[in-house]
Amino acid sequence: MMYRTIAALLMLAASCLAAPAAEMRCGWLENPTPGNWWLTDRDGSWTLATQGDDYRDEVMDKVPPFDEAQYVATNGNYGYGCACLSVDVDKVETRIVRVHSGKTIPLTKCEADKTLKRVE
Repeated sequence: MMYRTIAALLMLAASCLAAPAAEMRCGWLENPTPGNWWLTDRDGSWTLATQGDDYRDEVMDKVPPFDEAQYVATNGNYGYGCACLSVDVDKVETRIVRVHSGKTIPLTKCEADKTLKRVE
Protein backbone atom coordinates (compact mmCIF):
# COMPACT_ATOMS: atom_id res chain seq x y z
CA MET A 1 0.00 0.00 0.00
CA MET A 2 2.79 2.42 0.90
CA TYR A 3 4.61 1.69 -2.37
CA ARG A 4 1.50 2.57 -4.37
CA THR A 5 1.16 5.87 -2.53
CA ILE A 6 4.82 6.73 -3.14
CA ALA A 7 4.54 5.73 -6.81
CA ALA A 8 1.42 7.86 -7.23
CA LEU A 9 3.13 10.86 -5.63
CA LEU A 10 6.19 10.45 -7.86
CA MET A 11 4.00 10.28 -10.97
CA LEU A 12 2.12 13.40 -9.88
CA ALA A 13 5.37 15.26 -9.27
CA ALA A 14 6.73 14.21 -12.68
CA SER A 15 3.59 15.40 -14.45
CA CYS A 16 3.87 18.78 -12.73
CA LEU A 17 7.47 19.14 -13.85
CA ALA A 18 6.53 18.36 -17.44
CA ALA A 19 3.84 21.06 -17.60
CA PRO A 20 4.99 24.14 -19.51
CA ALA A 21 5.65 27.16 -17.37
CA ALA A 22 4.55 30.58 -18.52
CA GLU A 23 7.38 32.80 -19.69
CA MET A 24 7.44 36.59 -19.48
CA ARG A 25 8.45 37.99 -22.87
CA CYS A 26 8.86 41.70 -23.54
CA GLY A 27 9.42 43.43 -26.83
CA TRP A 28 7.80 44.86 -29.93
CA LEU A 29 4.16 43.79 -30.29
CA GLU A 30 3.48 44.06 -34.00
CA ASN A 31 0.19 44.06 -35.92
CA PRO A 32 1.25 45.17 -39.42
CA THR A 33 -1.84 43.94 -41.31
CA PRO A 34 -5.24 42.40 -40.46
CA GLY A 35 -4.97 39.17 -38.47
CA ASN A 36 -1.16 39.15 -38.33
CA TRP A 37 0.52 39.52 -34.94
CA TRP A 38 4.09 38.98 -33.73
CA LEU A 39 6.08 39.65 -30.59
CA THR A 40 9.73 40.35 -31.28
CA ASP A 41 11.93 40.01 -28.19
CA ARG A 42 15.63 39.42 -27.54
CA ASP A 43 15.27 35.79 -28.69
CA GLY A 44 13.62 36.56 -32.02
CA SER A 45 10.19 36.86 -33.54
CA TRP A 46 7.28 34.87 -32.06
CA THR A 47 4.10 34.39 -34.06
CA LEU A 48 0.88 35.01 -32.15
CA ALA A 49 -1.49 34.80 -35.11
CA THR A 50 -1.55 34.88 -38.88
CA GLN A 51 -4.49 35.67 -41.08
CA GLY A 52 -6.76 32.61 -41.34
CA ASP A 53 -5.53 30.81 -38.20
CA ASP A 54 -8.29 28.66 -36.70
CA TYR A 55 -7.03 29.07 -33.13
CA ARG A 56 -6.37 32.84 -33.35
CA ASP A 57 -9.08 33.82 -30.87
CA GLU A 58 -7.74 31.41 -28.24
CA VAL A 59 -4.28 32.98 -28.42
CA MET A 60 -5.34 36.60 -28.85
CA ASP A 61 -7.90 36.62 -26.02
CA LYS A 62 -5.58 38.25 -23.47
CA VAL A 63 -3.35 40.37 -25.68
CA PRO A 64 -3.63 43.92 -24.31
CA PRO A 65 -4.99 46.66 -26.56
CA PHE A 66 -2.47 49.18 -27.80
CA ASP A 67 -2.15 52.41 -25.83
CA GLU A 68 -2.74 55.11 -28.47
CA ALA A 69 -0.07 57.33 -26.87
CA GLN A 70 2.45 54.46 -27.03
CA TYR A 71 1.73 53.18 -30.53
CA VAL A 72 3.31 53.69 -33.95
CA ALA A 73 0.90 53.50 -36.89
CA THR A 74 2.59 52.11 -40.01
CA ASN A 75 -0.32 51.00 -42.19
CA GLY A 76 -3.59 52.81 -41.51
CA ASN A 77 -4.93 51.33 -38.26
CA TYR A 78 -2.07 48.84 -38.03
CA GLY A 79 1.35 49.21 -36.47
CA TYR A 80 3.30 48.34 -33.35
CA GLY A 81 3.89 49.09 -29.71
CA CYS A 82 5.92 47.75 -26.82
CA ALA A 83 4.50 45.11 -24.48
CA CYS A 84 5.22 42.39 -21.95
CA LEU A 85 3.26 39.16 -22.25
CA SER A 86 3.09 36.12 -19.98
CA VAL A 87 2.98 33.28 -22.51
CA ASP A 88 3.43 29.60 -23.31
CA VAL A 89 5.58 29.10 -26.40
CA ASP A 90 6.40 26.40 -28.91
CA LYS A 91 10.13 26.99 -29.30
CA VAL A 92 10.43 24.71 -32.33
CA GLU A 93 7.74 26.59 -34.27
CA THR A 94 8.65 29.97 -32.66
CA ARG A 95 4.96 30.41 -31.93
CA ILE A 96 3.12 31.73 -28.90
CA VAL A 97 0.47 29.13 -28.13
CA ARG A 98 -1.19 30.85 -25.18
CA VAL A 99 -1.22 34.32 -23.65
CA HIS A 100 -1.92 34.31 -19.90
CA SER A 101 -1.77 38.08 -19.46
CA GLY A 102 -0.08 41.13 -20.85
CA LYS A 103 0.40 44.86 -20.63
CA THR A 104 1.62 47.56 -22.93
CA ILE A 105 4.68 49.48 -21.80
CA PRO A 106 6.24 52.76 -22.99
CA LEU A 107 7.88 52.71 -26.42
CA THR A 108 11.02 54.11 -24.81
CA LYS A 109 11.55 50.78 -22.99
CA CYS A 110 11.80 48.86 -26.27
CA GLU A 111 13.73 51.66 -27.98
CA ALA A 112 16.35 51.62 -25.21
CA ASP A 113 16.70 47.81 -25.16
CA LYS A 114 19.88 47.05 -27.15
CA THR A 115 18.90 43.36 -27.44
CA LEU A 116 15.81 44.20 -29.52
CA LYS A 117 15.91 44.50 -33.27
CA ARG A 118 14.39 47.76 -34.54
CA VAL A 119 10.94 47.53 -36.10
CA GLU A 120 10.96 48.65 -39.74
